[in-house]
Amino acid sequence: MVGGPMSRIFQVLLLGPFVSMIEKKKMGLLIHKPNKDDQNALKELFEAGKIVPIIDRRYPLSDVAQAIQYLGEGHPKGKVIVRIEHEVN
Repeated sequence: MVGGPMSRIFQVLLLGPFVSMIEKKKMGLLIHKPNKDDQNALKELFEAGKIVPIIDRRYPLSDVAQAIQYLGEGHPKGKVIVRIEHEVN
């Protein structure tokens, strides 16, 4: 679970309802304090396709500096993922 810059959070809070009215997409914040019942409810929503994460880019661990730079420049339109790959022997 990851946050974001305050400017983006305020943007979602202020513009989210208007975007939801104009487009066929819902825009909002998910604030969650983990507990077992809520985790199971979220799992069911994800599995049913009712919640869909938006992933902007994926980076391997070796390019984490580029991922951080991309985040710092304010470009992401979704989540930025850093992959940790395991070597199997």
